[in-house]
Amino acid sequence: MKKAFTLIELMLVVIIIGILSAMVVPRLAGRSEQARIQAAKTDINSSMPLALDLYEMDMGNYPESLDYLRNRPSSGDSWRGPYLKKKPMDPWNKPYLYKAPGEHNQDGYDLFSSGKDGQPGTADDIVNWGE
Repeated sequence: MKKAFTLIELMLVVIIIGILSAMVVPRLAGRSEQARIQAAKTDINSSMPLALDLYEMDMGNYPESLDYLRNRPSSGDSWRGPYLKKKPMDPWNKPYLYKAPGEHNQDGYDLFSSGKDGQPGTADDIVNWGE
């Protein structure tokens, strides 16, 4: 005798999977944006400051541009880079914004992401100075 699933059994399995997805998907929906924000904070507060500090130790000052973390500046006799492997892009695939000396951090540099909207100076910016 041949054994198989009945149509009712298959429908019950599909209904159970649907109920489980309805419970799990809404909880995961906002997590991707939270993960992007956390990745940008980690880059701004940990990864990139390390590269900038190494550059500053070698060259005696912070770079004029983040490009100098990957490419030797024209006056780069003591440059020992590259300090970053890839171009510094935020999780929204936009370049990080950088200014040295900083307006907010006068003894260092300002480093920030313009966030999801891509517009600097808005509420979703992720910055390295007091928020």
